[in-house]
Amino acid sequence: MTEHRRIVFSRHAADMIDERQIERAWVEETIFNPEIVEPDPYRLGVMRALRRISERGDRHLRVAYVEAEDTIKVVTLFLDRGKKRRN
Repeated sequence: MTEHRRIVFSRHAADMIDERQIERAWVEETIFNPEIVEPDPYRLGVMRALRRISERGDRHLRVAYVEAEDTIKVVTLFLDRGKKRRN
């Protein structure tokens, strides 16, 4: 990974990592090497990155984040059940 910006997690995102047993490495890979990146249609300035996670049955990890100059703040994240059906 050549990215140098630090990833920080909101309290909610950190709770979701623990609750949903999501690996932090998956989050980093999703942010820095996404399959899809799109603006969040409901929150100005928030981006959504998606990446398929083979270890979780090829479900997509959706990571919502805000970029700053030297940090990326993860707002929330989850394994998207519907993304697999939509593609």
